[in-house]
Amino acid sequence: MNAIPLDDDSLTWGVPSRRIAAFLIDWALIVVVTMAVSLVFGVIHVMTLGLLHGPAHLILIIGLIYEAGWIASPAMATPGDAAMGLSVRRSDDLGRPTLVQAIAFTGLLYLTLAAGVIWLAIAFFTHRRRAIHDMIAGLVVVRAGALEWRRW
Repeated sequence: MNAIPLDDDSLTWGVPSRRIAAFLIDWALIVVVTMAVSLVFGVIHVMTLGLLHGPAHLILIIGLIYEAGWIASPAMATPGDAAMGLSVRRSDDLGRPTLVQAIAFTGLLYLTLAAGVIWLAIAFFTHRRRAIHDMIAGLVVVRAGALEWRRW
């Protein structure tokens, strides 16, 4: 599928620092989306005198839907990842991630963040600069520019 070998270090060089910046961009976008949805649910709550308050708890999974939806999309990257020139791929053949892999990747990311951010530092020391949630989900974050055909 690709002219670049899977073990080529150029695919993941500089990825950890770019992932941090991409996470901050995505975090800001998730906050904006969550605030907008919260306002909508607030208006619905007031208009129905609290009868439709139950669906308001769905705002807790907005981050999961946002991340997993973008990763499983044809873009294979969240807007933050795309801005930083990153792409999320399957680790075995660099193909498009499945929805199940994207959900596992995102859910495990949030569990890792809840357990302590220090666990993300493993990405600086592993092969292909993969974090724990990357390895469990079977995904790898690569530089999108390194996947393009090189012209000599």
